[in-house]
Amino acid sequence: MPIIYVLANQKGGVGKTTTAVNMGACLAYGGQRVLIIDIDPQANATSSLGIDKRAARLSTYDLLVRDVPLVQVVQSTARPRLDLIPSSPALAGATVELVSLPQREYRLRQAMQGPSLNERYDYVLIDCPPSLGLLTVNGLTAAADGVIIPVQCEYLALEGLSQLSRAIELVRQALNPDLRLRGLVMTLYASRTTLSRQVIEEVRRHFPGRVFETIIPRSVRLSEAPSYGEPIISYAPRSAGAVAYAELTRELLLSDERLRQSA
Repeated sequence: MPIIYVLANQKGGVGKTTTAVNMGACLAYGGQRVLIIDIDPQANATSSLGIDKRAARLSTYDLLVRDVPLVQVVQSTARPRLDLIPSSPALAGATVELVSLPQREYRLRQAMQGPSLNERYDYVLIDCPPSLGLLTVNGLTAAADGVIIPVQCEYLALEGLSQLSRAIELVRQALNPDLRLRGLVMTLYASRTTLSRQVIEEVRRHFPGRVFETIIPRSVRLSEAPSYGEPIISYAPRSAGAVAYAELTRELLLSDERLRQSA
């Protein structure tokens, strides 16, 4: 069985897609077989991996709304061991269409069941839209191993955390009793500002033991990489952003191994 994480935050611009793409790429670089599922209508994860969202033959829209089998929707990327289920502009209307479909909160979870996923991948990362709507609920319901929350190192990012925490708890109670907070990733850190350090301290105080030690810096290279359709590990492998995401991935792998041993 693959380890399945959903990356979620209803606030945009916090590095959610950047974290999904670059953690996925680092996992694949380290030998893990990885699938990224892009359920954000903006399709930023799709573009960041060099796939044209307008040219995608099949997408998460087909997976969620048209019941196309998962194996038919998966696309290979230029990175070995890293596959993608792309998003597309059609997904923007999926929230309306999903309302009338049976088991609307479980569409992604149901699509992921079966041997095609279990036999092919070690990790599945689900990149959600910046909202708490039905698409994100599908991601949270499908997350077998927890939620990873990227948090921008700015004061306003703190205000949305309580709302997101309540939403996660509601989904856990009503739809996915196994759902848990896997960890928070502090992103867009500006080392020269006192505010960034204060935000990290505040988040760690409210979520003791839940914040990853690795901090992702604000980086021009990280901002540039998506426009070239590459993860940071291939675009600028010696940059501070690449080093940080490689370290974050190692931290996750070590933590996952400890969890497996204690299970």
